[in-house]
Amino acid sequence: MVIKMNSFIDINYKSINKFGEELCGDKVEFINNDEGCIVILSDGLGSGVKANILATMTTKIAVTMLKSGATIDETIETILNTLPECKVRKLAYSTFTIIKVDKDNNAYIIEYDNPPYFYYSHNRSIPIDKIERKIGSKTVYESNIHLELGDTLCVVSDGAIHAGIGQMLNLGWAWDEINDYLKNLIDVNNASNLINGNFIGVCNNLYNNKPGDDTTILTLKVRKPEYIDIFIGPPSNRELDSFIVEKMKEPNNRKVICGGTTALIAERELNRTLEVDLDSITKDIPPIAYMDGFDLVTEGVLTLGKTLENIKKYNQNSFEDAVDLSGYDGCTLLTRILTEQSTHINLYVGKAVNPAHQNPNFPAGFNIKLKIIYDLIKELKEAGKEVMVTYL
Repeated sequence: MVIKMNSFIDINYKSINKFGEELCGDKVEFINNDEGCIVILSDGLGSGVKANILATMTTKIAVTMLKSGATIDETIETILNTLPECKVRKLAYSTFTIIKVDKDNNAYIIEYDNPPYFYYSHNRSIPIDKIERKIGSKTVYESNIHLELGDTLCVVSDGAIHAGIGQMLNLGWAWDEINDYLKNLIDVNNASNLINGNFIGVCNNLYNNKPGDDTTILTLKVRKPEYIDIFIGPPSNRELDSFIVEKMKEPNNRKVICGGTTALIAERELNRTLEVDLDSITKDIPPIAYMDGFDLVTEGVLTLGKTLENIKKYNQNSFEDAVDLSGYDGCTLLTRILTEQSTHINLYVGKAVNPAHQNPNFPAGFNIKLKIIYDLIKELKEAGKEVMVTYL
């Protein structure tokens, strides 16, 4: 989500389920609009289906009401009145942390029974003054921060604090220890998903791969916008080749070509050499190529289709189904660029039809490449990327 011309909020979360449970009792929801963003992490009491329903209700109520202009007090009162208190444990059925960031980078955070959030700025962990107050019969904590470029907010569910209890750590992973670990992670990782992937993996290890509780980390990181231009397929009208070439010549943005014909157009019109790297070929993905002025050159439909599968897994935010980005092939490299190295993605999609991309079982006008592109755009937007598309 863009909040200023020179900054972008990179929002990501990762979760692991309690061992033996199919559903996670932690839930994260976030929305972006012209006024900023709203992010909620809720932890339902217990685990499994019941906890998932309670946490989902909490996040849905919060997002819906705040998006509609309700006040924080109205929203929290509705949540607390909707979800009753556990009569046995005398605990709320769901805890939560709500973060609102406006278009001027001003963050408002309110916490109810979740572990305190972590705030990092200028390579330091920053303690925050919080206001304690009552909403109904419940005690909440409020705070306000002006976020600067490079600042990071992290919220964890109590599963992280409990990681390793009775196993690798007698008393679990203390808040101060998590604070130190996250600070070191943030110092060396620019993208929220890298921070979260590393952190949730450590939690899983502390639980000896059998988590005793649902565990989630949510990270908001203020980054410089990173723009990338991706050229996919030749235009339907050859007269538009010159438009594509002029876009390829523009400086500043990183550039990727997806498609052999598009690469040949660039090689011819830019008078540059295209070199294929046969070491990058796999049984599923054709090899990549190199050309001066481009960060990556790949084959088209097969690579894009596999990349779409990766982005879908990425959006599931599940540690168990995490995408392996350690490989050296067109799909892995393109996935890494889209998820870790870009915030704003400009797609230039040629609509020329390649007969090899037509499925004989589909109508004549159905284009497999365009279907992949439509789905990819949807998944990239769900991942929080700003996507612009130009069809040619």
